[in-house]
Amino acid sequence: MTKSELREIYLVRQKSLSTLERKRASKWVANLFFQVFNLSKIKFLHCFLPIEKFREIDTKLIIDRIWREFPHIETLAPRVNFQTNEIENLKFTVETKLVRNAWQIHEPMHDKIIETEKIDAVLIPLLCFDESGFRIGYGKGFYDRFLKNCRADCLKIGLSYFAPVKKIEDAQDFDAKLDFCIAPEKVWRFSNKIQP
Repeated sequence: MTKSELREIYLVRQKSLSTLERKRASKWVANLFFQVFNLSKIKFLHCFLPIEKFREIDTKLIIDRIWREFPHIETLAPRVNFQTNEIENLKFTVETKLVRNAWQIHEPMHDKIIETEKIDAVLIPLLCFDESGFRIGYGKGFYDRFLKNCRADCLKIGLSYFAPVKKIEDAQDFDAKLDFCIAPEKVWRFSNKIQP
């Protein structure tokens, strides 16, 4: 199936998850993240903040535990710059106040931007992914552009409720691919990149 066909199907599937299903899946994904990845060498972690209306995976479970147990990691949250259509990386701490942007997405209020080159790992939202590591987002291309600006050794980790589809028919080589994707039942690996 194509990106647009899969986007339509998985947007409905994701939105139809119950609160309990979402909580349970988010917990399993968070547990796998901490079990599988060695966080000792990660200094800067960029992590999306979930969009409630899309019932995205609750990344607060990951962020809160990093704040408690991994004080050496600086967490960053995205903000879309609508003038440039680029994602900016804003420092995100326990004290950070959040505001909703035009799309009702939470973003930090301040302007403490961290350079993309500093990021060691990115946790990426998606609707679905395939067995080659291509992902389907919401179709605006923000993360595709953003991931191309990350360092070559930056870990690109998708978070998904669902197992991969066989193939996204219209995926292109220039589309940004994932290195890993975490779903509730397992972690898929798509690159030879050594995680820290």
